[in-house]
Amino acid sequence: MTARLVLQLAALLGALSVGIGAFAAHGLRAMLTASSRLETFETAVRYQFYHALALLAVGVLWYVKPELNLGTVAWLWLGGILIFSGSLYVLCLTGVTKLGAVTPIGGVLFIAGWIVLLLAARQL
Repeated sequence: MTARLVLQLAALLGALSVGIGAFAAHGLRAMLTASSRLETFETAVRYQFYHALALLAVGVLWYVKPELNLGTVAWLWLGGILIFSGSLYVLCLTGVTKLGAVTPIGGVLFIAGWIVLLLAARQL
């Protein structure tokens, strides 16, 4: 992974966060409200967007300080978005509750990414 790719992923994931959130608010609201999953869906969008913004910051930092090699942080957060937010999206849209069991793995990946960033920041 490179700083350029991290910035591109951040832009893509940020755009998807806005699009998915708007789609839920306008196109899925009735379905998600009826199934009591609107709050869960909003949590998935929120965590995706927070980490898209964090990826943007990491990409800029990595571009400025390439010696920090922040690729691991980016991979961990990307995995967190895919597993945490992705499993919640699928849960809300399909009602398949078994996927809820993998959601915490995404949360652990988010936390691990923040810890790796903490360790990398010690090099500044």
